[in-house]
Amino acid sequence: MAIFLNENSKVIVQGMTGSEGMKHTRRMLASGTDIVGGVNPRKAGSTVDVDGTDVPVFGSVADAMAKTGADVSVLFVPPAFTKGAIVEAIDAGIGLCVVITEGVPVHDSTAAWAHNLSKGSQTRIIGPNCPGLISPGKSNAGIIPANITGPGRIGLVSKSGTLTYQMMFELRDIGFSSAVGIGGDPVIGTTHIDCLQAFQDDPDTEAIVMIGEIGGDAEERAAAYISEHITKPVVGYVAGFTAPEGKTMGHAGAIVSGSSGTAQAKKEALEAAGVRVGRTPSEAARLMRELLSS
Repeated sequence: MAIFLNENSKVIVQGMTGSEGMKHTRRMLASGTDIVGGVNPRKAGSTVDVDGTDVPVFGSVADAMAKTGADVSVLFVPPAFTKGAIVEAIDAGIGLCVVITEGVPVHDSTAAWAHNLSKGSQTRIIGPNCPGLISPGKSNAGIIPANITGPGRIGLVSKSGTLTYQMMFELRDIGFSSAVGIGGDPVIGTTHIDCLQAFQDDPDTEAIVMIGEIGGDAEERAAAYISEHITKPVVGYVAGFTAPEGKTMGHAGAIVSGSSGTAQAKKEALEAAGVRVGRTPSEAARLMRELLSS
């Protein structure tokens, strides 16, 4: 099985006709994703030839859903327009909204999440500033390379895009049920905890890899949740052991002050919850391999 995304998912792309949207629409189609349309109000009614596949362009998410039955939207929209695009997807009632865009103002993200809450949180939001998610062999919504792993029995949730790819590649012989890149901004939609519970509930996921990074307390909260609710084995990695104090490192949320939010503090919290934590991605992969072989 898979979490959040499967072979029956019908995907639309908000911002499909832009350069990034078109590039990754092409890649998603090539990996077997059922792309049923794009959204661009200025090009509504047109059709785009994507490597031999005619993809219709709609004027709104609501129109695309009504015409195609779409239940997933992937956003390749500039930061200034991302909040509006998310709100449009929420108002249309889309089930899953995957926000790839980097550089979305935190105030905009907060406003969009509040809007979703006011609508009963019927839309699952992943991101922003994330690589999306993939259920290998079934569907791929975002920018994760589809050829680095296959279907298998590990679930992966990660703040980091590149570390998502590395972990998928290092454990490619075992494979993944789903891999979810949740993004590293201070305010995100789907969290480590959301994915941990989904993998716990998925009968085909046998073990979970959780990748965190410095800053905030998401990993500490995930550790507390694991100790109370997760019975499947979890292996962890926390990026940023060598990050200098007080300096923002890549992701907007990856900043530490004193002992708060450090990689060591997160590692200790996870280990206290029974999570085996590697000091490098490769060590975490080795720990997972040992765990499954035993």
